[in-house]
Amino acid sequence: MIRSMCAFVLYIGLGLGANAAAAQDLSDLTTGEMRGLVLHDTPQDISTGPYLREDETEGRLSDFEGQVIVLNFWATWCAPCREEMPALNTLQETLGSDTFRVVTLATGRNPPQAIRRFFEEEGVTALPQYRDINQQIARDMGVFGLPITVILDRDGQEIARLRGDADWASPEAMTLIEALIADG
Repeated sequence: MIRSMCAFVLYIGLGLGANAAAAQDLSDLTTGEMRGLVLHDTPQDISTGPYLREDETEGRLSDFEGQVIVLNFWATWCAPCREEMPALNTLQETLGSDTFRVVTLATGRNPPQAIRRFFEEEGVTALPQYRDINQQIARDMGVFGLPITVILDRDGQEIARLRGDADWASPEAMTLIEALIADG
């Protein structure tokens, strides 16, 4: 019994040490455009609420488990969102794969035609036009103000958050996301 308890304590200690080391490694990458990224000490649960896809069917953030996700909350009326969206599009075009995806979620009153027009005006072709109609997901995840970008790990938990806009196509952002993808 004591031997089992010691093995359990050692296992937990090693796991916590590995998580702390991984967080430290990532904190070394929060420079330049990523300096505002806040890394969480422990992963946080995300909303289980539905969003609407472009075809009006419901989806859930849990649909993306198994992938690293950059989840961007935005709106058609948000000026910083207009600045940021082309960089998110470039991030998806450059690194998008079966292990990584950029997911954009228009929160609040954003009619589909306004979203389409926004994407066309900004040349956004690689991102989804998902909608958080009643702001349920945004409220559940404490999103107040736009844009807000959260990073979800492969287990579907929030591991980092950036308030405000950033150049997600910058070398710093690309390096950080590549490290997350490689961390597997």
